[in-house]
Amino acid sequence: MISISMETGQRNIGIYVCTGCGIGDTIDIEKLKNQVTARNISVNFKEHPFFCSKEGCELIHRDIATQQVDHIIIAACSPRVNQDVFNFPDEILEWVNFREQLSWCMKAKDEDTQLLAEDMIRMSIAKVNSISSPQPYIKDNLSSGILVVGGGISGLTSALEAAKAGYTVYLVEKENKLGGWASKWKYLFPEELPFDKPKLTEIIDEKIRKLEKYKNIHIFLESTLESVSGEPGQFTISIRNKQSNKQIVTGAIILAAGWKPYDASKLEEYSFGQSGKIMTQIEFEEILNEEKNNVEIDLKKINNIVFIQCAGSRDEKHLPYCSNTCCPTTLKQAWQLRHMNKDANVYIIYKDLRTPGKTEFFYQELQKDEQIFFTKGDLRQIDTSDKNLSIIVDNTLLGESIKINTDLIVLATGMTPSDSSELNLTYRQGKGLPDLKYGFPDSHFICFPYETRRTGIYSAGCIRAPQTIQMCIEDSTGAALKAIQCIESTKRGESVHPRSGDKSYPVLYLPRCTDCKRCTEECPFGAYDENEKGTPLPNPARCRRCGICMGSCPERIISFEDYSIHSVSSMIKALNIPDVFEEKPRILVFLCENDAYPAFDMAGLKRLGYSPFIRIIPVRCIGSVNQVWLSDALSHGYDGILQIGCKPGEDYQCHFITGSELTKTRGENIQETLRTMMLEPERIRTEFLEITEYERIPDIINDYLQTIEKIGPNPFKGM
Repeated sequence: MISISMETGQRNIGIYVCTGCGIGDTIDIEKLKNQVTARNISVNFKEHPFFCSKEGCELIHRDIATQQVDHIIIAACSPRVNQDVFNFPDEILEWVNFREQLSWCMKAKDEDTQLLAEDMIRMSIAKVNSISSPQPYIKDNLSSGILVVGGGISGLTSALEAAKAGYTVYLVEKENKLGGWASKWKYLFPEELPFDKPKLTEIIDEKIRKLEKYKNIHIFLESTLESVSGEPGQFTISIRNKQSNKQIVTGAIILAAGWKPYDASKLEEYSFGQSGKIMTQIEFEEILNEEKNNVEIDLKKINNIVFIQCAGSRDEKHLPYCSNTCCPTTLKQAWQLRHMNKDANVYIIYKDLRTPGKTEFFYQELQKDEQIFFTKGDLRQIDTSDKNLSIIVDNTLLGESIKINTDLIVLATGMTPSDSSELNLTYRQGKGLPDLKYGFPDSHFICFPYETRRTGIYSAGCIRAPQTIQMCIEDSTGAALKAIQCIESTKRGESVHPRSGDKSYPVLYLPRCTDCKRCTEECPFGAYDENEKGTPLPNPARCRRCGICMGSCPERIISFEDYSIHSVSSMIKALNIPDVFEEKPRILVFLCENDAYPAFDMAGLKRLGYSPFIRIIPVRCIGSVNQVWLSDALSHGYDGILQIGCKPGEDYQCHFITGSELTKTRGENIQETLRTMMLEPERIRTEFLEITEYERIPDIINDYLQTIEKIGPNPFKGM
């Protein structure tokens, strides 16, 4: 048993080495045991063919009960598997990945493979000796209420789903009635077999009737948010309406503020504004539903009508994206007009006709109507000089340009999201949610679509992405579930996505803080406010536990109880670096736990071999790597350092949004560190991996080792 007296008290460490899955055939377990015990430490070192078996787990539990083992090192499979089996909530648990990152990718019974195994154990011992079990951050008087902003189809759905689950809901709508855009449509897209005709709008009235039955839903009409402050579990919200201001406290927020049409006045190339007979889908919908009188237009007397799709959409000058609903809306409006006017000819000009899901059946039904003409084409000209309009379309499916005389032109303009700054957040990083470049709230769009960069605030419906009504219903149901999960996690003092269940949180030693503002500015999630001097004011429940603030801090005052500057530095220094004459380089690899680490596991599963000269330290995010770790590693004699994180960019994304980007921008500081130490810039390299790019791993490592071989060993070796 390891018994080391430290400031944190005596620690009893048990090391449990699994010999199954080829581990026992790859390394000499007895030699490993002797190397560990030879360091004048009494070790509870045990081996078993399958520690994940009932018998193996019982052995560990017996040691906890009889020998007071409170720090457990499992040297077996990847920490990404068997988490339910190796579940020791009252003990500190450290995993050593002997299967995927040793047995399945290294040469068996090889000297360097054996040295790697020994170093992996040394690093794990150093880590558990320098961390403590996290104590959760739980404030008093936490709220289980949910604020829903927006009374359209998304807001109504979220409110109902949360209320059905027993949570108190506060629904805020700026208009004088509920319903939003969906309440303005007479017909909705087909939802029932055979999907051949639109459905009369009933869903909004139905949801409002259900809403009125719940006493735990409080509705605020003609109301806006004056301010939102606080953190999950204790958001303090000031609601303003004509009568008064009301202050409430909620545990989570769902932003379902909807969308607005793209400003058609910007569409000069479509001659919008030059004729009252050129209008948007929204304006035409109002005429169809007799909500707006137009003396110039009698729909029952129209001979020809032209619908122009993607009017300003999928266009870099206007909206670069598809709004998802424009094409189905045109089909619905064409169907309505044809049922009102059997003599009307309908022309639909499109770039690509997009009918997601079951709307494709409706499209096929309309193709049977001989008076509805579909063609792909490029608009060349709209002539408004005559009494009637005319258009010329090039590159049609007919193989030639066509001219169409028409009584009316309807432009399918796209959706733009409502302004999230209406939340009026009191966060130092702004009133609204950080946006993507198109104005939609930023999140991890691949893995966590509802989660915005403001913890506890979830987006739903068309403010998150252009969606149909049915998609909004599904979307807002998911957002309600996420809000509930956040509330319950906060009550347990646990973080939410992607480190769900993590009870650690950043602790700051403020006497050494220089008010540099790096942590407050670089935190992707707005977890820090600041006072007038610039001193950070943490909001731990907003924190996603990524450690980016820890990586940003030049004074190293930020740490987590189980992940700190000291714990990682201890792992770095735990190794005996071979001297120059042994010709065994040592490469330190910081692996992001979200993409890079599982990619290495997948490389192991595929039995892709790579060099045993690397030593891996998993990190929460590549953005959490502090410059002092790089200095410590190079000073200790490592020949090089690889940082491997999630791939940034438009088509992929860091799980902590900006961690990988920050690593790139911090490169200047890294180069300054190397210059100060008079070392070559090639000794530190940063790579980015998608989780599926595991096949690149051997090439990345081998190429880097060749670079290190060219520049030679670290001159700090042996110093």
